[in-house]
Amino acid sequence: MLNYIKDVLANMPADWLNLTTHRLDIYDEKLAKIEFLNQFETLFKNNNSEPASLHNLPTAYDYIRLGHPLSSVLEWGIANLNNLKPENAISFSSRTVPIMAILRKNLLANKKTQVLYTDELPHFFDAEVLRSVYGYKFDLKKVADSAPISVFDGSTIFVSKHDDFGTVALNPNIDFFISIHSQLGSILLVNGEQNESYISEIQHVRRRETIAMTPANCYAALKTLIGQPAFNTVKSNFETNKTSVLHSIATITGSNTNALVASSGLSIQYAIMMGLIHDALEKHKGKAIKFIVPPNCYGGTNDQARRVAACIENVEIVDLPVDGDNDMVQSIDRILDEVAAQDAIPYIIAEIPTNPRVEVPDLLKLKEVLSKARKTSKGETAIDPVFVLDQTFCPNVHFLGAGEILATVRTISYVSGSKFPSGGQCTAGYCVGNEKTKRLMEKIELHLNLCDNEATYLQYEILAKQLPSMNQRIRDAYENTREFVNFIRETLPTAKINFVSEALAAQGFTPSVFSLDLPTKGNTDEEKETYKRALNLKLINLMITEIPAESKFCVSYGQLKGCYWTIPATSTQGTTKEGDKDYIVRASLSPNLDLERHKKVFLEFVEQI
Repeated sequence: MLNYIKDVLANMPADWLNLTTHRLDIYDEKLAKIEFLNQFETLFKNNNSEPASLHNLPTAYDYIRLGHPLSSVLEWGIANLNNLKPENAISFSSRTVPIMAILRKNLLANKKTQVLYTDELPHFFDAEVLRSVYGYKFDLKKVADSAPISVFDGSTIFVSKHDDFGTVALNPNIDFFISIHSQLGSILLVNGEQNESYISEIQHVRRRETIAMTPANCYAALKTLIGQPAFNTVKSNFETNKTSVLHSIATITGSNTNALVASSGLSIQYAIMMGLIHDALEKHKGKAIKFIVPPNCYGGTNDQARRVAACIENVEIVDLPVDGDNDMVQSIDRILDEVAAQDAIPYIIAEIPTNPRVEVPDLLKLKEVLSKARKTSKGETAIDPVFVLDQTFCPNVHFLGAGEILATVRTISYVSGSKFPSGGQCTAGYCVGNEKTKRLMEKIELHLNLCDNEATYLQYEILAKQLPSMNQRIRDAYENTREFVNFIRETLPTAKINFVSEALAAQGFTPSVFSLDLPTKGNTDEEKETYKRALNLKLINLMITEIPAESKFCVSYGQLKGCYWTIPATSTQGTTKEGDKDYIVRASLSPNLDLERHKKVFLEFVEQI
């Protein structure tokens, strides 16, 4: 097996190491967790490590957050060495979140947990905060390596530091073995059939609150596994790259607070949510915490917010209608009045522009509504809101700096770095705050560190390289998108296009994504909806078939080249309630693509319908 892995590493596609997704043209979401490994096992049994065979393997998991080809191979290898099923080995970039994933499940199941460790736990593992803020219940015990481990009425987690991954002594009284590497991350082994019900939920934590071990670090771990020297993943230029990234973000955002850079957009969002909860528990003890979230926003945001609320007693999600017939400002005004009357703490998470309808609210009215002094039902001054702004679609717009539109309202802005900041080359995300959020940013940093979710050395290196050109790439991509949108309006005037107006673009809102509501027909609403959904797929399949080198069926955005197509209802809104899903086409264009070819194929589509 180890010899086979050696051959695979020598022959693997460069995409496995350098992209956030591999073979988007071979992707079945329902089979994403198993299809890659099933076919990989077949290659192993036939001792086939040919480059072409490896290249033709389908996409594994979902971006790098949930997993990827190299994490799948690493987990497969370690599981085999320990006589476990491949799904019983789960890799993490974080060294604390695997522990937290088990604690979360046991909290909801009201089951006891003991955490045993041999050396020292990571210095950022703060047991008191995990108990007081996250609500996790556990016993913590330091033990000797050779100490006997007795039966425990609950789950036993055994944490050990190892700078080489391989065979471990799986005592039957250990339910979960977590091997921590000083630089690469961690591997969690699920021991015993009675614990296999945890696997899916542990993977879901990895998908929503952190990421899998990155491709570069998995590659280094696999090299160690086969006894070869790992390539250098250490700090080399870490401080230089980090300084460069923080400077670029300060320049791009105009914010005066230091940016925080995380392993993914959802990692930074999780730190924001937990930091805000921590602050509320300290400053407003006993009061209800309300996260006000659009029900149709990106599925990860929606799902994560509800997952946090499920774990913490006084946290609740309030739906914020923002798209279509709903006006974001009016919705916020109404909900803030309701929350104020209850003397609760309002935290708003919203996207500007919205996704997928690409709408921008009246910003002066938004500022007015967020700044309005409100009263509780008892006539006391209500707690002012914190506005958490996801500006992934337009990371170049200044909201927070001195004199900017949201400078005087407590606002934190964050961006998914897998989009424009890195050009699709890594998943890292970042957040900044305005002057009024400096104390909150300290709490957010505490939780980013506690979860060990800071960006990796290589992620900082990629961002240091890509961020300086980001604003120019945004401008160029917008120009392509505007031209394509205008072409669609001319050739298919009956389609409804959601895109920013020329006036909004003049204000700096220059996204390169638009959504397309195609014309439909039929005698009933059901017939019309069925026809439109089929037409959506017809358009996308024509694009990716006719222009396979550039057009991809994927949710990505801000990539360096090509054009990505998706249907939000079946991709970004995967965990969104059915009634809130958008069965429309969403397209995102890059600064570098053959626009004339895309126009020609779209014209073919129009002629066919």
